[in-house]
Amino acid sequence: MGVRAKTQGGIEVGQPVLAQAPAPVLDKSQLISKSDSTRGLTHLATDQRSFEKKNNFNFIAEKLLDTEWERVGRGELSAASVGIQKNRLEAHVLPFFRYVAPTQVTHVDLDGFVSRLTQHQLSSTTVSQYLVLVRKLLKLAVRQGLLKEVPEFPRIKVITKPRSMLSLLEYRKLAHTALKMSRSGVQAPPLKSSDGHRDRFWVAPRNMLLAPDMFWVIRFMVNSFFRPGDLRQLKNKHVTVVRGESVYLRLNLPETKKHDKPMVTMQAAVHVYESALRRAKTQGFGQPDDFVFLPAEKDRNYALAVLGFWFKWVMREAGLPTTDDNNRPRTLYCLRHTSIMFRLLYGQGIDMLTLARNARTSVQMIERFYASTLDGEMNVSMIQSRRSKKKST
Repeated sequence: MGVRAKTQGGIEVGQPVLAQAPAPVLDKSQLISKSDSTRGLTHLATDQRSFEKKNNFNFIAEKLLDTEWERVGRGELSAASVGIQKNRLEAHVLPFFRYVAPTQVTHVDLDGFVSRLTQHQLSSTTVSQYLVLVRKLLKLAVRQGLLKEVPEFPRIKVITKPRSMLSLLEYRKLAHTALKMSRSGVQAPPLKSSDGHRDRFWVAPRNMLLAPDMFWVIRFMVNSFFRPGDLRQLKNKHVTVVRGESVYLRLNLPETKKHDKPMVTMQAAVHVYESALRRAKTQGFGQPDDFVFLPAEKDRNYALAVLGFWFKWVMREAGLPTTDDNNRPRTLYCLRHTSIMFRLLYGQGIDMLTLARNARTSVQMIERFYASTLDGEMNVSMIQSRRSKKKST
């Protein structure tokens, strides 16, 4: 310690001064250690940023959709299924989990999500399907290293609600009314039309008159086990008229709901198809790549919406209730239910497996959604039937 002289008021005062210590000299190993430490901190910061980027549902949802599209490319999944998942993500999943990190999801959050869906009056089946989608997201989060395990999910009891159907008399009345309306040129109620602005009940002015397509669709669906969604993609190249020991249409549709086998129709569907084809040719259509019903409508979602609107219109004009005794709505889909139920009620010796495969569904689905509405009185003759005795020779 040195002493520095300082004059203060003419008097020198001694003030101690600390001697400056020499700078420490780091050897080579210490310099390398310090450099490694700096790089380590940089890597930690980079890893943290990468983790934060992945630890949100938007990132996981994008990864999931990419994975699902790869499955579409391999033929494991339909593009429509991916579209449904995307719609559900945007409708409820991402809005609810927007501020929740996947690492923080607990059973409490999942219960809250179910409450949200319930408040939106979604059915138990739809709620269950949403939970399947959320489970997919969380399983992907596990694979991304964000979670160790998927949290416990709430249990939802799925309540089966079979589609409504038409009785034989109601079906005949509906078809007769549609034919009569298409020939008389009756117009749709003005409330259902709009000029360019599309709302819930919109229909273009060109579709204000009921075309014969509605009559054909009613008869075709009941005689072919068709889903409404299949109508919009049915082209002439998918249809083959078979005349042999039996007369029917062979329908080679694109895959729907993991089913790709051809379907065969009842004989009545042949006349319907040939009538529609003749009219289409007079309008400049009828080629293999042209659609069978409403071929002039290139927007096939709109074409299906028009058919749905026409169906409700014809139901009202026929004086038929738009809901059944169990308050289930009667939409275009009830024609498929009617088709399958008619085979169960009036078909001779048909087995469930043959019917299910031809309708592109499963025996389990037939039993849950179709045969579940059967009762003994509907087929009392079969209940009372007796096996014939073999004659002795």
